[in-house]
Amino acid sequence: MYRVAVLVGSTRQTSSNLKLARALEKLAAGKLAFNYIRIDNLPFYDEALWDDPPAEVIRLKREIAEADAVLFVTPEYNRSIPGILKNAIDWPSRPYGDSVWSGKPAAIAGATGGVSGTAAAQAHLRSILPMTGIALMGTPEVYFQSRPGSIEDDYTIADERMRTNLSIWVDRFSDWIGRFAEPREATEELRKTA
Repeated sequence: MYRVAVLVGSTRQTSSNLKLARALEKLAAGKLAFNYIRIDNLPFYDEALWDDPPAEVIRLKREIAEADAVLFVTPEYNRSIPGILKNAIDWPSRPYGDSVWSGKPAAIAGATGGVSGTAAAQAHLRSILPMTGIALMGTPEVYFQSRPGSIEDDYTIADERMRTNLSIWVDRFSDWIGRFAEPREATEELRKTA
């Protein structure tokens, strides 16, 4: 099973993006283990802070380094990603030459009440992430229009067609991760026999 670091660009507990992430996690049960990474306590990026890096930054870099892959789940604010998510991308990419993003497989998803389904924010994110060295999955894409009842209280996707499409997405993401990472169980077995 692959371990996925999940960065949700909204910190609200009732966020439609957090609900989407939880729904994807449910669909991925047995294939992917989600670890939700806290990003709301990071200071704004400041190069000078590397002289004595904040504990939250070290923790963020460690959690991403330990993951097999990363999932970015973003809302759309003014046709772009939230500042909190951009900040959480910048910190792990530094200091120069010590990025934990390099070669890390990743995917993007997003939810909004509008019909565009975070398409503009995701396009912006797709222009940022390759510069960090992330191995970003291109397709399929997830533009989820969040409506009342679209995700049930137990994080089941209500619409059967959408649930099927998202299940396919989960399978593709798992396959994408497999191109870059060994399953955690296999890696641990190799360590035991070495």
